[in-house]
Amino acid sequence: MANIVLSEEQLQRIINKLKPINEDADGNKMAKQQLFTIATLAYKMWESLEENGDMDDWMESKIAQAEQSITSVVKAYFYDEFVEGDKGMGKLNFDDLVIGQ
Repeated sequence: MANIVLSEEQLQRIINKLKPINEDADGNKMAKQQLFTIATLAYKMWESLEENGDMDDWMESKIAQAEQSITSVVKAYFYDEFVEGDKGMGKLNFDDLVIGQ
């Protein structure tokens, strides 16, 4: 697996953007930890896959299911945030929301 090399400045920018989990006032500590794990592991796997790498069918199926699940949660989360913010749906089209590309 390839190593990721960051300059001190890049690392500091990443750290500054991260909000410590214990500062989350909404009680989403577990969800934030799980999302971080999903994102980290998915990125590492994405990096390690060769262009036409072999993957078992069951693995591809689980990845497809996970993508559908995460996409559903993200769309619902942003819909709730948008509606609760009293902004109305406006021109926002959640079917056009593309994640991961």
